[in-house]
Amino acid sequence: MPQPARGRSDTCPGVSSLHPAEDGYLARIRVPGGVLSRQGMDAVAECSTTFGDGRIHLTSRANLQIRGLRSTDASGVAGCLSGAGLLPSVAHERVRNILASPLSGLVGGTADVRGTAGELDRALCASASLAALPGRFLFAIDDGRGDVAAEDPDVCWRAVDPYRGRLEIGGIATGIVIDREDVADRLARVAELFLQVREHVAPGAWRAAELPDAARHLGAALTGADVPPPGADRPVAAAAGAPPAIPGPVGRLVRDDGGTALGFLPLLGELTAVQLRRIAELVPQVVVTPWRTLVLADAPRDVVRHLDSLGLVTDPDDPAVGLSCCTGRPGCAKALSDVRTDALNLLAARPGQRRRAHLSGCARRCGHPRTAHTDVVADGDGYHVDGTRVPSDGLAAALWRTV
Repeated sequence: MPQPARGRSDTCPGVSSLHPAEDGYLARIRVPGGVLSRQGMDAVAECSTTFGDGRIHLTSRANLQIRGLRSTDASGVAGCLSGAGLLPSVAHERVRNILASPLSGLVGGTADVRGTAGELDRALCASASLAALPGRFLFAIDDGRGDVAAEDPDVCWRAVDPYRGRLEIGGIATGIVIDREDVADRLARVAELFLQVREHVAPGAWRAAELPDAARHLGAALTGADVPPPGADRPVAAAAGAPPAIPGPVGRLVRDDGGTALGFLPLLGELTAVQLRRIAELVPQVVVTPWRTLVLADAPRDVVRHLDSLGLVTDPDDPAVGLSCCTGRPGCAKALSDVRTDALNLLAARPGQRRRAHLSGCARRCGHPRTAHTDVVADGDGYHVDGTRVPSDGLAAALWRTV
């Protein structure tokens, strides 16, 4: 449902626009499609140790954050990242929010969308007007399995065969079919139309769903049609291959070509600079997913042993798979609890079980999963687990017994 016009501008953090927090300033590094090269890994690790607290946080949009910065560190961080190709346009740095199916071309999927996020990134940076796009506006390129389409994107291309896909806007089908080779240009054009339309109907809107009849109007503007095609204006149904309740991928994966890929997990979505540098020594590239996991397209024979030795999770049955949390205290002023410590205590209870659960330090629920999960929200003296209040010392029993 459309929302009223916002009374303030978007303050989503970036690299040149640092965000103040209780533990210093934070920088958010966009990683279109989640693709992070060896050079990029080294640069992010260097930034986190030179300017931050030596840790790197994975976000629910497959981006990265470093914390503990000073207000004067923006130029230094920008220079470090630019050299690794992670900041191709300072003007567009906050608008490069692009998800792509992380296993595309490796395991399953209808179309191979590898490289499409990079094409879209270049199209966004080539448009001067798109520098004004809100930092919360999200693109998704889904290879047909429905994984990133489920992450609440503003504009999504979902493959229907290896060469074509359907356009979705704000979670609503438009009925418009776009060829794979035209995805970057068409999605960038939809974003330009969003900026034009919002000035007339919802000034200051951050998301497509905040515009009245966004799918109908933006779709019609894109094609020049007065009447939407058949199948338009309907909420998008979950795909048969929609993501499972426990996210991933984690563990060894047999690729469609017979090779081996690997998914692994940094505990609570947090890497140390030492871990990231070591990963860069082991492999030339990783893919960051919106479920705070990492994917290796080609897993060397002994890579699991090395990752395990770094404290990273490679076992798909580990209870850490599926458990996430926000920053919490002391890093966030709005948090009512140290949710990261409480989450680690949950894992220390060694339940031998897994579930999709997210611990939030306050009712804002920052970073919560977009798909089904157990909602755990702090209230200062305890938590509400899917609405039922439990004391802090009873959280483990309440959470694991309901599996």
